[in-house]
Amino acid sequence: MLTTIALGRPLRPLVTTARGLATSMRRLGPSTYASPVAFPFLPANSLAAKPERKKGITEIRGPYYFPVTRTYLNELLSDWGEYVDGIKFAGGAFSLMPEERLRDLIDVAHKHGCYVSTGGYIERVLAASGGDKDLVSKYLQKCKDVGFDVLELSSGFLSIPTEDWASLVELTASYGLKPKPEVGIQWGAGGDASVEELEAAGTRDPKWLIDRANTFLQAGAYMIMIESEGITENVKAWRTDVISAITSSLPRDKIMFEAADPEVFAYHIQNQGAHANLFVDHSQIVQLACLRRGIWGTGSTFGRIVTFDK
Repeated sequence: MLTTIALGRPLRPLVTTARGLATSMRRLGPSTYASPVAFPFLPANSLAAKPERKKGITEIRGPYYFPVTRTYLNELLSDWGEYVDGIKFAGGAFSLMPEERLRDLIDVAHKHGCYVSTGGYIERVLAASGGDKDLVSKYLQKCKDVGFDVLELSSGFLSIPTEDWASLVELTASYGLKPKPEVGIQWGAGGDASVEELEAAGTRDPKWLIDRANTFLQAGAYMIMIESEGITENVKAWRTDVISAITSSLPRDKIMFEAADPEVFAYHIQNQGAHANLFVDHSQIVQLACLRRGIWGTGSTFGRIVTFDK
């Protein structure tokens, strides 16, 4: 049996009204990350806004575990871009992308006022280069050309003299990229090794980490990333003593902790305050933003995260 229905009026195109056009342009046009919030009268911690924000930096993981696309990133930052300062690739994922698509992805991040980091990959370039300095220079120039802002220099898998690493920091800066060395206490960190494997590899003294970080800062590093493995990741008990040693010895605005676990970034916010610089997964933006603003939390943080000055 055939059933027919009568439509009261013809279907309209997707965008036929001024309101619809504005909605479409808002999605495709300039970033709205600095737009006023919907409930400005409700109390929340006062934090510096982008691009003036120099502390309380949030860097998120982009393509790696999840294939973050241009459309996804644009939608994500259209809603939550005010709470994101940087986008980090991981595992050299960017080297697998067509150049045009990579540039598009980087452009989206820039449109929303975010810097873009290579993540740790230069160690792979170094290990495969056979000491070819021209290859390293070519890599740095290409990173600059496609639009990267920050180049992370990870040493979890490499044994390299501190002075050589400092020279690489200086070289990176000479290409107009911001060097961001990653240091940690765990040998072999960065490859999702098991707790047993990392325990067998052993850890370094925190003083080694601090001394090396200071050397890199003197060489021109703009930020030091603290590797979480061996401290709060893949350990049976957190090394809070290492965290205390780091925060007591290095400038707070120059260190960023890997904290891609809600319990970990909650610990850092609880102990360092809302201005802690943190690296989290892109799926955790909202939870971290709520903590920083002091509007939500768990039993140990609910109503207890406050600020007095931006």
